[in-house]
Amino acid sequence: MKTQDFTYAVSRIRMKETKLFSRKEIDRLISQKDYQSVLRTLYELGFGGETNSNEDVLTAEQNKLWQLMAELTDDMSVFDIFRIQNDYHNLKVSVKSIYSNTEPYSMFVSGGTIKGEALFESVKNRDYSELPDALGLTASLSLDTLLKTGDGQLCDAIIDKATLDAVTLFAKNMQQEVISEYAELFVASSNIKIAVRGSRLNKSLDFFSKSLSDCNTLNIEALARSAVKGFDEICNYLADTEYKDAVSYIKKSMSSFEKWCDDKLLNSMKKQKSEPFTIGPLIAYILAKQNEIKAVRLILIAKLNGLDDSKINERIREMYV
Repeated sequence: MKTQDFTYAVSRIRMKETKLFSRKEIDRLISQKDYQSVLRTLYELGFGGETNSNEDVLTAEQNKLWQLMAELTDDMSVFDIFRIQNDYHNLKVSVKSIYSNTEPYSMFVSGGTIKGEALFESVKNRDYSELPDALGLTASLSLDTLLKTGDGQLCDAIIDKATLDAVTLFAKNMQQEVISEYAELFVASSNIKIAVRGSRLNKSLDFFSKSLSDCNTLNIEALARSAVKGFDEICNYLADTEYKDAVSYIKKSMSSFEKWCDDKLLNSMKKQKSEPFTIGPLIAYILAKQNEIKAVRLILIAKLNGLDDSKINERIREMYV
């Protein structure tokens, strides 16, 4: 995109930012008595599709996000750091659906570089010619592995590492500070989650070596060795890294750590509000919108399960506005 294109796009984003949920709107949603009340309030706030639509409210809002980005640029590839994550999610859904002989369509997410249905057909037919090389190779390897071993965790590990590698490569090729900053925290935090969860399952050093993805702010060999030794060793290793402030959250729960990561990332994106001639405000808006959708999903699930409002507040991320 040229500078003048960014200027137009950013001016549109500035208007859209005023429609993002603040903490006031989030508190209003939390205060609703049940799931249906939350849905009605969402429609009143213009979130999701039409009230008589069969489309899931969260899916509808995701679709609106990517439709907006398509209106702002003719080259959607500038947002591929997010879109490729959706591709790999849909790949995981496709592979497991083929293995279990179930329908995958309701589990696909929108906003990928390839429609979920088309990706599923490619994997089902073992024809990867229409897929990007890295995605095709991962599809072949993950499907063959699952069919031969029946090991769903190993299949997940293959696809998850490929996702992280793809995010890192995209950021390296783009050479945009805001994208590199996002990619680094995304990959590093994912590595930490893999290490913690794998350690609790007594995974081997070989598993971690195959699951962790290179990043600049963590020594993944040291992280892998720590994970084999146990949870406390992971925390000891992280205490000497720039993620030392996250250790107390990790010790509390993984959901607390995920909230810490999301808040850290969103706060780092707020400086993009003063960058009108770059892609930064668009990237920041996508993250802010995804954060908003995540908050709404949490509230809806909590209301369905009768979770106390205080528990919802513990998990809600900071808002962009």
